[in-house]
Amino acid sequence: MSATIRLHPDDDVLIARAQLLGGSSVEGLTVRGLIPPGHKLAVRTIAQGAPVRRYNQIIGFASKPIAAGEHVHTHNLDMGPEQGAFARDYAYGADVRAEPAPRSAIFMGIKRADGRVATRNYIGILSTVNCSATAARAIADHFSRRTNPSALAAFPNVDGVVALTHGTGCGMASEGLGMDVLRRTLAGYATHPNFAGVLVVGLGCEGNQITSWLDASGLQEGIQLQTFNIQDSGGTRHTVEKGIALVNAMLGAANQVRREPCSASHITIGLQCGGSDGYSGISANPALGAAVDLLVAHGGTAILSETPEVYGAEHLLTRRAVRREVGEKLVERIRWWEEYTRINGGEMNNNPSPGNKAGGLTTILEKSLGAVAKGGTTNLRAVYEYAEPVTEHGFVLMDTPGYDPVSATGQVAGGANIICFTTGRGSAYGCAPSPSIKLATNSALWKRQEEDMDINCGEIVDGSASVEQMGQLIFDMVLAVASGEPSKSERHGYGQNEFVPWQLGAVM
Repeated sequence: MSATIRLHPDDDVLIARAQLLGGSSVEGLTVRGLIPPGHKLAVRTIAQGAPVRRYNQIIGFASKPIAAGEHVHTHNLDMGPEQGAFARDYAYGADVRAEPAPRSAIFMGIKRADGRVATRNYIGILSTVNCSATAARAIADHFSRRTNPSALAAFPNVDGVVALTHGTGCGMASEGLGMDVLRRTLAGYATHPNFAGVLVVGLGCEGNQITSWLDASGLQEGIQLQTFNIQDSGGTRHTVEKGIALVNAMLGAANQVRREPCSASHITIGLQCGGSDGYSGISANPALGAAVDLLVAHGGTAILSETPEVYGAEHLLTRRAVRREVGEKLVERIRWWEEYTRINGGEMNNNPSPGNKAGGLTTILEKSLGAVAKGGTTNLRAVYEYAEPVTEHGFVLMDTPGYDPVSATGQVAGGANIICFTTGRGSAYGCAPSPSIKLATNSALWKRQEEDMDINCGEIVDGSASVEQMGQLIFDMVLAVASGEPSKSERHGYGQNEFVPWQLGAVM
């Protein structure tokens, strides 16, 4: 097995499989200095200002002359003129292909009365505002299997009672984009099929009034959705007691569910990557993309998000757009992000993070080109704004930040009932009410954090598995987890703290 990986014959760089020492020879090159695992070395002399290619795509421009065999990273590669705003051919729809031949697979799901299918069976406690978060958590804590195992002993079919709280809901405009996004997010969770029942706890004087939220969301209270305020209940103690009583009243019906065979077309995966490294675009991301292609062929849905981590690779997606307006909407969201970062004193290349760079990623262009591989190869059928209900089947995109908890929160609000999360650095993450499957990009991470990772995609880098084989393994695990098998993050109790709605607008 070669000490390096060549991704395309026309690339200007190779990727180190393991640490390369200065003076050693690889691919007919003499290595100049130390090259860490996952990092790049030049295959030829590159003049200052010249574009540098990986995946046969531009990942930046040489900020100084680069010699063959030299380490290529932040010291000699940057976004170039106009911060990477070079021309890209969007070629809307040019790569649209025939739909894959339909396939059929089943998982053991939970059918709800409205025909939707759940992968989990929780009762949720949502807060309208940060001020009611403590009370919401106290209600859920009463039913914790870790601290009060008898509370749910009679309800084995209930996965748990979880409090999903947040840090906003007031100190913001009562109308406008920020409030719209928060209300849309809460509505998506309140109606998520993985919740058998939801209790919404408010304070009473907050900007995000329960009545206004219900009206704006088109929701009505009922047996499965109940709401009340602390100020109307006589204070915190009475609120917690009332909440416990209401949850107890929901548990009997929630426990009546049973799992039964359901089509894989009812699975919607939120695609995430966090703590990426130089192997992400080689192993876990394309393997997840192969699993997405399988899911789409089975009638399911996959949501690509993290728009700042699509930046620089959006032209690969617009070519797959089924209609020109789908591709144009994606480009419009890219332009929105450019302006959003500008007015906040940032730039799109603020990402990659320090951890990403330590793992071998240099620019956002490079990171994005690897990140979009999670979306597989099928047609892009729709582009959604944050937390909008996803109604289209197949491969779609939802506009979200790149910050994983915020991004996944939007995906779940949109209907994702599984999250697949690739990582090269070892991100600690889980999700409720939708389980999260963690995919390691390299075997060193797998060995170091096997208790957190569900699948080792590092076998692709090691040469012991193909992308297609690993994609099938991921798809099979998606079916198993959707059928009730707990993921490792679920076993650790992740999920409640990872509910982070996107906060937009001024805090006042």
